[in-house]
Amino acid sequence: MDHEAGQLLPKLPLDELLTEVQTRLQAVVAARDGVHSLLEAVVAIGRDLELETVLGRIVESATNLVDCRYGALGVIGDDGQLAQFIPVGLSEEEIARIAEWPHGRGLLGMLIKEPQALRLQEISDHPESYGFPPGHPPMRNFLGVPIRVRDEVFGNLYLTEKNGDRDFDEQDETIVSALATAAGIAIENARLYDETRRRETWLNASAELTQALLSGTELDEAFRLVARRAREMAGADTSVVAVPGGAMDLMTVLAVDGERAEQLADVEFSSTGTLAGAVMEAGEPRAVNELRTGGEPSPLVERLPSGPGLIVPLGTKQHARGVLLLSKRRGGSPFYPATLRMLSAFADQAAVVLELADARKETERHGLVDDRERIARDLHDVVVQRLFASAMTLTAAVRLIDRPEVAERVQRTVDDLDTTIKQIRSTIFALQPARESATATLRGRVVALVESATEQLGFAPSLQMEGLLDTAVTEDVEQDLTAVLQESLSNVARHAQASKVNVRLAVSDGTLRLQVEDNGVGVPERPRRSGLANMAERADRRDGSFDVQSEKGAGTMLRWQVPVR
Repeated sequence: MDHEAGQLLPKLPLDELLTEVQTRLQAVVAARDGVHSLLEAVVAIGRDLELETVLGRIVESATNLVDCRYGALGVIGDDGQLAQFIPVGLSEEEIARIAEWPHGRGLLGMLIKEPQALRLQEISDHPESYGFPPGHPPMRNFLGVPIRVRDEVFGNLYLTEKNGDRDFDEQDETIVSALATAAGIAIENARLYDETRRRETWLNASAELTQALLSGTELDEAFRLVARRAREMAGADTSVVAVPGGAMDLMTVLAVDGERAEQLADVEFSSTGTLAGAVMEAGEPRAVNELRTGGEPSPLVERLPSGPGLIVPLGTKQHARGVLLLSKRRGGSPFYPATLRMLSAFADQAAVVLELADARKETERHGLVDDRERIARDLHDVVVQRLFASAMTLTAAVRLIDRPEVAERVQRTVDDLDTTIKQIRSTIFALQPARESATATLRGRVVALVESATEQLGFAPSLQMEGLLDTAVTEDVEQDLTAVLQESLSNVARHAQASKVNVRLAVSDGTLRLQVEDNGVGVPERPRRSGLANMAERADRRDGSFDVQSEKGAGTMLRWQVPVR
């Protein structure tokens, strides 16, 4: 028995030594594999220059190196909060279920304030633990490591739920810290490349917009160009240009590019209490991680993708022409601060170019007004005076003609000359629509037309106007309306022999309605149909309606109505 015990005693230290050697060999092999995996990860993250791709690859490499289920990279913004959060391991459905995107509170906020590696076995046990929002998957252990770009803390790597129900160890922390160092270099290279590419895109877009506007492109097309180029620069899913309407808080979507364009076209919304209104008032851009209605329903936000949003004013606080709003799908990466600065510069330049284009159009308009006034002077001083002199001469000649049929023919010629003079005077008035500041609005132009008819009628017509005529009626509809009104009053003056004319103009429920009523003799038995046909054609072209009701000796009622859009 003693002999057997003596034989076993020397074997015990040898077995322990062999076990120790085997353990250390396994550690060496694991370290070698870890270094090999780390080198592969470093090569992988440095392979691309697209910043979004690089950031996503950093998180994927970190989760693979330490064999965990979830990982994320949080980019710190200028305000010390998380400006961007890139998750790995979550499906789109899981992301959609999370009620609130991380902002940088709790443990994530502590890593922002104290950029040092943090390793935990149980997240909920830490005093800084903030908890998870509704819809967030459960997570137990945690490893956080800061990423530095030169001397600046760019963001943090967050890793959790190590596979096999294991905890993160010191080696995991060392490997991830080494990866974070290499990630800082890759991020710096990608940022430099991204900045160069964005600057090139910005210059091209600005040059295209400037050339388009100064070469005569209409403003609506220019706004569509702004929306398209801004969406391309920012990598957004949808971009919208909205401008103030007639009311103080009413805004209208003028241009849309990207997803849901058909749903957003011509949407009108109140800017009160909205981000768009706040940006217009402050003249400063805003970026949000999620677009939300905030309580009151918003027809604009409800139609936009509900992910990250960026709102940029077109112009300064005192001269903002509207807002440029960009959005991404839910789960998309928030907009970089560099993107916000670039789009702000683009929007400012776009606003300047729009002002220059307006100034050019105003100069052209003044030139046109000068030409019209010259033509009007010539018509009044030369043509009208000659026609009037000819009419007076013929009137005097009528008394010298013995044959009645010849005298009657000459008198008809005198009447035609008188009618022609009245028409020319109406044309002169139409050539001078901008001489009074009041005629800058539709109401002013209608008042001027009715007043101009007083001379032909011999009395002043009554006028009644209702509704948002100056804001709801577009320019092309307004042109048809003024032409119909002028033709209607001219017909009354020539044929009705009326002593009273009532003009009523109203807009409601998206429809513009004109009614001209007189107490004259009614429509002649054989009226000239060209004027009435023109009014009917103007209504039909706009899917509207036109009708004339008349009884002999009982006056005439003319009704003309069209949709305002």
